[in-house]
Amino acid sequence: MVESRMKTLLGLLPLLFAFHAAAQALGPEELVKKVTADVLEALKSDKDLLADRKRALALAEQKVLPHVDFREAAQLAVGKLWWKATPAQQERIATEFRGLLIRIYSNALDTYRGQTMQVLPLRMAAGATETTVRNRYLKPGAPPVPVDYAMKKTPEGWKIYDISVEGVSLVLTYRSEFEQITRTSGIDGLIKRLAEKNA
Repeated sequence: MVESRMKTLLGLLPLLFAFHAAAQALGPEELVKKVTADVLEALKSDKDLLADRKRALALAEQKVLPHVDFREAAQLAVGKLWWKATPAQQERIATEFRGLLIRIYSNALDTYRGQTMQVLPLRMAAGATETTVRNRYLKPGAPPVPVDYAMKKTPEGWKIYDISVEGVSLVLTYRSEFEQITRTSGIDGLIKRLAEKNA
């Protein structure tokens, strides 16, 4: 029994490596199209998905989070104080900020139900390692909602590190709050506050 399971798992390894390589090969525009299309399709095909908090979180974990650079996002949110944190503190901030963002995203999934997505043509210089993919979410009877994905090329492929909705950065909205917390309670105080939010 154990041997047959091991054979099955070993047989799946080439598929997993092929999937990882395919994700790495996607350009920023194609990656955003794939991720958003997968999420919209999941919402369309499963009407009860959002009624179950765990399943909504699982959808975000599976479809979105592998393509997000949480360390870059946390660094952007913390600002200059990021460089005063120790490597261990930076890692902890990134982990807690990840938890915060996944909760926000899973709670916001319902707003995407019934929408379609239009990715605007990407203008990016050859060899660029950062870009912004501009989207518009379309819903009948409502004005288009512009959503921009700030992206960076990493060794694992293109990753999203910030999302702006109607010109408002999700990550930067936290900077003033984080600066205030670190001013009064330091880096450890920020980590504690993030952990409390995620509890």
